[in-house]
Amino acid sequence: MKLLLCGDVCPTALTDAYFANGDVKTLFGDVATLFDGNDVNLVNLECALTDKETPITKIGPNLKASLGTASTLARLGVNYCGLSNNHTFDYGRPGVMDMLAALRENGITYTGFGENYADSRKNLVIEKSGERITVIAVCEHEYSYAMENAMGARPFDVFDTLEDIRIAKAQGGRVIVLYHGGKEFCRYPSPRLLHVCRAMARAGADLVLCQHSHCIGCYEAYEGCHILYGQGNFHFVGRGEDECWRSGFSVQYDSVTHGIAFVPHVMNEQGIELAKGAEKEQLMVDFAARNAELADGRWLDGWRAFCESMRSRYEKAVAEAGVGEDADGLVKHNHKFAHYLDCEAHTDVWRELYKSTHHTNEK
Repeated sequence: MKLLLCGDVCPTALTDAYFANGDVKTLFGDVATLFDGNDVNLVNLECALTDKETPITKIGPNLKASLGTASTLARLGVNYCGLSNNHTFDYGRPGVMDMLAALRENGITYTGFGENYADSRKNLVIEKSGERITVIAVCEHEYSYAMENAMGARPFDVFDTLEDIRIAKAQGGRVIVLYHGGKEFCRYPSPRLLHVCRAMARAGADLVLCQHSHCIGCYEAYEGCHILYGQGNFHFVGRGEDECWRSGFSVQYDSVTHGIAFVPHVMNEQGIELAKGAEKEQLMVDFAARNAELADGRWLDGWRAFCESMRSRYEKAVAEAGVGEDADGLVKHNHKFAHYLDCEAHTDVWRELYKSTHHTNEK
């Protein structure tokens, strides 16, 4: 099968009207040609589709878009959608119900979400012409994730997810993992994330795509598995000033040959377009350089430098925990601290910045 696997999609104040009105040309330009002739066109929908005003309490923005977004994605050619991410549940159960109904009405099959943790673990299995592909979409623990008795996105679990991959591989065909995690705006994996992705490869994954970081990261082929640590945004216009926000890869994958290609695109004022000329060349040169750093170990320097750049933010969260000028302030500060402990990407930074003496004692 021919697959096109795209990163994060979220209409914004600059683009929601175009999504509501089905303006594929303005939104996607020549990127729309990538969707032609594929068996699978999959995106990660990183927001709720709803007109409800029911935001959950969280650190960070509550993201939603018009219900017409589903129709526009279908018109583009999207036939599958990943929902395992940290914004799916931003408008609670009412927002989710609207979104799931809109996707169904437009013939888009979704995966990575369920009524509870067990239900969320249902894989997406695609069979065609004797081929079988299993998609396992998981996310880190950041607000939207399902729990034993609570609706939500399919969370990554160091035991269950690896078991799910092993079982899927034993049933035959290709196994693709969409991992929504890693530190935002960091072009390198944390040591934990690298170990996790390699473990998923050893468990039987053929392709692992890490999303959520909002920037193009680095790639390695590990024991026959393609691992991309950071796919970048697909369509998320106007929500970031960092230059890395503007670019992303769409991944073309051939399940028969196991071949992979990374197609770069960039944002413009209303949408996205294929990267061209010097800009495309520079994106690919920089990507190749980071891949080389991953291969020879220099990526750790990049990861550590990123963590140091975040030190003041994390020190502030520690200093404010347990204190507040009033009850509301105390709750807010404690909530932020708890959030930083709950999410794997944040704890990765904690561990890099705050090492115990065991790491410095003479060995």
